Amino acid sequence: MSTEPEPASKDTTDAVDPGPETPGTAQAPAPDAGDADGTAAPDTGDDGGTAAPDTGDAGETAAPDSASADGTAAPDSAGAGETAAQVSEGEAELAAQRVERERIERRKAEKQGPIDAGGKLSGTAADLLAAVRAVESGEKPAAAVFGTPEPARRPAPEPVRRPRPEAAEPTGAAGAGPAGPAPRTVESVRRVLAEGGAPEALAPRTAALLGEGAEDALRADPWQLLRVATVRPEQADGFARALLGAECGPDDERRGRAVTVWLLEQAALAGHTALELPRLTATLAQRGVPDPDAAVQSTLAEGEALAFQDALDEPGARPGPPADGPDGPEGTGGEDAGGAEGEERPVRVLIGLERYALAEESLADGLARLVNSAPKQDGSAADWEQAAASAPGSAADLIRAVAGHGLVLHTGGEASLAEPVALLRAAHALGLRAWAAAPGPLGRDRFAALLGGPPSDPDASGPAASGPDASAAVTVTGLLTGTEGPGRDADGALDLDLLVVVDAPQLDVEAGALLAESLPDGARLVLAGDPAVLWSVGPGRVFADLLAARVCPQIASRRPDPGPLGELVSGIGIGELGQVEAPGKEIVIVPVRDAGEAVHRTVQLVADSVPRAIGVPAEETQVITPGHGGAAGTRVLNAALKERLNPGPGRFGGFDPGDRVVHTPAPGRVLPGRVVKADAEGLHLSCTGGTVIVPRDRVDGSVRHGWALTAHQALGGRWPAVVVVLPGDAVQALSRPWIYTAFGRAARHLSVVHGVDQALPRAVAEIPAKPRTTRLPVLLAPQVPVTG
Repeated sequence: MSTEPEPASKDTTDAVDPGPETPGTAQAPAPDAGDADGTAAPDTGDDGGTAAPDTGDAGETAAPDSASADGTAAPDSAGAGETAAQVSEGEAELAAQRVERERIERRKAEKQGPIDAGGKLSGTAADLLAAVRAVESGEKPAAAVFGTPEPARRPAPEPVRRPRPEAAEPTGAAGAGPAGPAPRTVESVRRVLAEGGAPEALAPRTAALLGEGAEDALRADPWQLLRVATVRPEQADGFARALLGAECGPDDERRGRAVTVWLLEQAALAGHTALELPRLTATLAQRGVPDPDAAVQSTLAEGEALAFQDALDEPGARPGPPADGPDGPEGTGGEDAGGAEGEERPVRVLIGLERYALAEESLADGLARLVNSAPKQDGSAADWEQAAASAPGSAADLIRAVAGHGLVLHTGGEASLAEPVALLRAAHALGLRAWAAAPGPLGRDRFAALLGGPPSDPDASGPAASGPDASAAVTVTGLLTGTEGPGRDADGALDLDLLVVVDAPQLDVEAGALLAESLPDGARLVLAGDPAVLWSVGPGRVFADLLAARVCPQIASRRPDPGPLGELVSGIGIGELGQVEAPGKEIVIVPVRDAGEAVHRTVQLVADSVPRAIGVPAEETQVITPGHGGAAGTRVLNAALKERLNPGPGRFGGFDPGDRVVHTPAPGRVLPGRVVKADAEGLHLSCTGGTVIVPRDRVDGSVRHGWALTAHQALGGRWPAVVVVLPGDAVQALSRPWIYTAFGRAARHLSVVHGVDQALPRAVAEIPAKPRTTRLPVLLAPQVPVTG
């Protein structure tokens, strides 16, 4: 049998010997104790169908695993030793969050009255509406939360202009981040945790969440511990029993509220911005809450969640009364406008956390403003038409759409990125202040390489001949915080005329809301991306919801991804996994019998076979696997790859100089890099954009080895060679979007370490993206006409 990779079909090729045996790599380390069952932990971002994920590991998200000291990434950990001119990722993120909280408070103050709907309701529907109105007025609702009330919407306030995030609150020296809780507060929390039998390592995080009175808060309501990431209801129950004794019971109102909020947080981790009421109450019952309706009612009464009523578009359903009143706008309605007397339009009742609810409303308001307002007239219609005429193919369609619309969607695969490049060049030639932003540094650098290079099409001329360089590509976080991009004008809006967001499926509702609100009047926004990839790690499905809502022009690229890899990925996108000819060894299948063999083969491929047969060195090869846990998850693979590629004692938290790592300065934020050194200041990393110093106490929670990533961590990146590892325990994690995303990260060569038999083609053909419960289409519908 050949020792070099051979071309193969995607699911039927003979085994390939990836190279000679290497001592010390066949035996995989044991799974991390943070994984409860030792199986591969799928990403909760993929698992849109579950309200309460039961795995302790966050899966493919960038958040650290539960085996860390406090179980959470340090969101303000950007490195204490960064230069004064550079604001850390974590500090910038926290500054933006502070401004977002201030905006939420302003929005809450603007709400003057109850929901303007429900005049014809009766029975349980009226009871729920009365409960919602009571919550908004500050009273405790008397009615239980059942029913299906009439749909309702508050009038949208005017967009709020945001000041510069760095001006929101002084943060001290760059890289230092905001001050943590006082030592005496941490010590008092440590004592009460020990008294209740909870790990004392949770004290710093608990004190930071609950503030100066954390000890008193925990004694008054021990279930507040459930607010700490990785703490589960059964653990909080044990803590409460130890503190309260005989007073503790499953029917405690405090427990019902805490579990309700916890379920909504878990739903957000799975991508939902809200949960349907019947589903929430059913899950509460499964969690041992005796009266789920009372628990939801109490949560609403305390303002810890919000209730919404969204109309359902069902065949044959007649629309309910319009928002202007029972007689329609200006009294012209009547029977035709609102339907027969007593006839109710089907609705769904949703419960959501205020944070995501207001972000989704803000996003809808900002997008509606872009759609309904005329874009700034930079250049004449003839100038725009000349720019479009000089662009090839569907790039011309994109330029024409952007000329007359404030919001445009652009879809396509990797090759389609040439069209946003052509748009930016044309916009610069017309004098527009045009920028491109990507959700992460991998996507930014990938797009910058295209933007800074020569025109993608040799026949392109005119505006494409001169245009922006690579510096016009930034990250979304850098753009919003002012560390990258044009900055903001005197009104607090971004100082630009056109923004192109690439990798738009990665945008969650919070990032989308910040972007939409930050755009000035008359600006143009283009959201570009591949709709077949995994959705965002954070809650929402912004790009998919907008595509479904059809509220703006949608330009589909006609540029196919080239070569065998392009053919393979395109087929997966439509649910087909057929044979692909790969004469240049672009695709190789390596069958394995078990997880141990999968780890062994993966190490040989990266270290020997791919460099020797394909010519791609190990440092340019990326391993992708479904989860962090399990016998062939990222932890086990990274341990084996480190042993082969950069062995060392790991004196600093398991890391040595030269180790390939990913740094997560905030949950969901992934910065790939390498370890430079370690000293008293912390772990020095060379990441995209400069050096980051991670303090010693934050290394365990925010730095992982990075030879092997999950598909969500790899989103936005492309590597010359990719090895996708599919061990037998990964079957439940497989879906068409996951496979499409993982396989699509390869630019020249793809090896598939295949141990899932027929589960691979079955997942491609039968398992689409799991649904997420979101409200964006419903919020947009009354504000923006459908374009058809």
